[in-house]
Amino acid sequence: MLPTPEQLSEFGSGFLPGLIGIRFTQVEARLLRSEFTVRPELLAPNGFLHAASVVALADTTCGYGTRLLLPEGANGFTTIELKSNHLGTAREGVVTCEARAVHTGRTTQVWDAEVRTPGGKVIALFRCTQAVLYPKG
Repeated sequence: MLPTPEQLSEFGSGFLPGLIGIRFTQVEARLLRSEFTVRPELLAPNGFLHAASVVALADTTCGYGTRLLLPEGANGFTTIELKSNHLGTAREGVVTCEARAVHTGRTTQVWDAEVRTPGGKVIALFRCTQAVLYPKG
């Protein structure tokens, strides 16, 4: 059974996702949506949304999706590669992320995400590869 968006949002409380204010709005087996509200702490000194804030939103959303699709016997995962293309920025409002599973194998998962402004403009394209972990022995 899949967790609710509220449960996933609470899972990050006390960690980086909670610190940034990431909230989940939709949870499906191969699709997750999340968001955060832009605030001064998430901006770079130039007044634009910091790229690391955008990457944290996308990576968290993809990572939580990975966790939901771990194969039987797996006990975790770790990011082995990520790439982001930043196409724009935001200075205010709610920034959203939509992450989709591209590949969900026994040893790796690949996820793609798009991050958008409040107006719907794509500001980042993101892809990550996760290594699926199994207990030793």
